[in-house]
Amino acid sequence: MSRRSLIAGNCKMVGLKADGVALAGDLADRMKASTNRSFDLLLCPPFTLISTVSEVISGSGIELGGQDCHPAEKGAHTGDISAQMLKDQGCGYVIVGHSERRTDHGETDAMVKAKADAALQAGLTALICIGETESERDAGHTLAVVRTQISGSLPGAATAANTVIAYEPVWAIGTGRTPTSDEVQTVHSAIRATLGNLLGTAEADQIRILYGGSVKPANAKEFLNLADVDGGLVGGASLIAADFWAIAEAYR
Repeated sequence: MSRRSLIAGNCKMVGLKADGVALAGDLADRMKASTNRSFDLLLCPPFTLISTVSEVISGSGIELGGQDCHPAEKGAHTGDISAQMLKDQGCGYVIVGHSERRTDHGETDAMVKAKADAALQAGLTALICIGETESERDAGHTLAVVRTQISGSLPGAATAANTVIAYEPVWAIGTGRTPTSDEVQTVHSAIRATLGNLLGTAEADQIRILYGGSVKPANAKEFLNLADVDGGLVGGASLIAADFWAIAEAYR
């Protein structure tokens, strides 16, 4: 099936205003100068930089996203951000269920599903993250874990138009370690099959499934050629415009 690649940058809790302006400006210039692009580019800066980055990338074709949202539209939730607030700042996407949220904040599949639901209700595309830990991988439970996470995290209103899945093996995030191409394809194929069971094969065939976990310019093209990999969720490398752009161009 023909699925347009999505290269998403998760900037995490990194960057002050000057950093955000420099990164977004560099990428915006590259996008404007690029022709015959076969990928979509998404930047997810810290909450403090969303408004600034939105202004810098305006008219460039770069999509804007948040790194998390609260399941409620509003309320007494000090320090949290709602999906509606992200939408109001110009975001089109929001990451939910990242392993760092699941681990550091104890987020369950049910919580991730509630956040994804809130994103869809606000008109955002939910980028739902799943992935196994090193101990789960070593125990041979990778496929069981990702199937359970998808089933528990996917909102009922999910479609290819409003949902993206990102497979990030927890043991590969920020460690420099990566699975083999065969391992990545096996997991992505299982994810698509699980989506088919939940949403129907036709819908599942159109949903973009990204790979994340130490994605670099050196290995991006390797993963591009896999049948069920539709782009990347990039962490550290998204903070360096040249590296992030090189990854995006590898997904031609």
